[in-house]
Amino acid sequence: MTKLDLSVKKLGECQIPSPLNKIAFVPEDSTVVYLKDTREIKNYFQKYNELAAFDKAGPREKIFHDPNWCKAAIVTAGGLCPGLNDVIKGLTITLKDLYQVPVVYGIPYGYQGLVPEFGHKPVLLDSHSVDDIHENGGSILGSSRGRQDEKIMVDTLVRMNVNVLFCIGGDGTLRCAHDIAKEVEKRGLSISIVGIPKTIDNDINLIDQTFGFETAVYATYPVITAAHNEAKGAYNGVGLIRVMGRDSGFIAAYAALANSHVNYCLVPEEKFKLEEEFLPHLKNRLKSSKHAVIIVAEGAGQEFFDNEEENRDKSGNVLHKNIGRFLEYKINQYAQDEGFEVNVKYFDPSYMIRSLPAHGTDAVFCLMLAQNAVHAAMAGCTDVVVGHWNNSFTLVPIKEATRSRKHIDIEGSLWRSIKAVTWPNSK
Repeated sequence: MTKLDLSVKKLGECQIPSPLNKIAFVPEDSTVVYLKDTREIKNYFQKYNELAAFDKAGPREKIFHDPNWCKAAIVTAGGLCPGLNDVIKGLTITLKDLYQVPVVYGIPYGYQGLVPEFGHKPVLLDSHSVDDIHENGGSILGSSRGRQDEKIMVDTLVRMNVNVLFCIGGDGTLRCAHDIAKEVEKRGLSISIVGIPKTIDNDINLIDQTFGFETAVYATYPVITAAHNEAKGAYNGVGLIRVMGRDSGFIAAYAALANSHVNYCLVPEEKFKLEEEFLPHLKNRLKSSKHAVIIVAEGAGQEFFDNEEENRDKSGNVLHKNIGRFLEYKINQYAQDEGFEVNVKYFDPSYMIRSLPAHGTDAVFCLMLAQNAVHAAMAGCTDVVVGHWNNSFTLVPIKEATRSRKHIDIEGSLWRSIKAVTWPNSK
């Protein structure tokens, strides 16, 4: 059991009374316990003589930044995700309407917008300009991938007199935010760097849910239904769906449980034997049921491409080979070799899903994340990402949140539920 450093960095003592009225403030010493099993809590305490706990997010009675003199900036980086505009709107209206911050900048095209050589101009955000942006997917600020020089970006923040920077993004975006925070600290500047966790894959460490994930699972429902209809509409039909999930298969797993038409769920966390087990089982299922539905996360089965050249995107992430098309080819080839008919219909809704607006409780989640990010920033917290744990919003040091990726526990309840209703336990 590794010791966690969950202490949150502060720019200094909070001495300014909060302008928020008639609101329940969160005490400075409020925490949320990390471990959930009482045995693990006991073992951790015996080993380290302390509890592993997050600082609880929320408005503080005293704040660090004077809202009257504050300037904030918002940046969205990495791939698109449902809810980006909801978070931008939530940050803007909380800053402008609650804290009365006079200036809120929107930084165009990710971290490129903080580097002068790209020539992007910041935009001013207010309650009118963000009024209806939550109705649309994507990001009104645009996005980009790739690391930029933190020294140049901090120079830009200084020139703009920015006191607070909100970085909305996933693993790579948060790592860059951490680098900016370290450069700010090195220069002795009073600039809060606060992250909002954005990844459709739901794979950020120490955070139980990221915005956009719920909408992504919801959006797979009609795709799975269509794949099922196509599969049943042809003799020995196979509906094959590839969804996002570079290193973690949460979308595939939750989608399979949400729509019980799925017969096979393939994820990066658990390797499978293609020729020896999967294909023979599929043949037997088609023989008995005449159709099958398969959902596969993009990172599953990458061991089948070991001999191929590895490529990376601008953020340094490995570009996975297309497991969906690979399975389509292998299923057809196997059927031909074994002498039986198969009709494979392939679906890849990835870009359609990630560009949707957030729905229902996911949109609520976006707003609450944004509000808690602003509360943290105004209280002088920095190098921190707003998380969610044990039904509470938390503050997580970026260094800990990006130390590793969150994966499905193949010994846990989620995967146990998957195995109960899909291959290899299902017919």
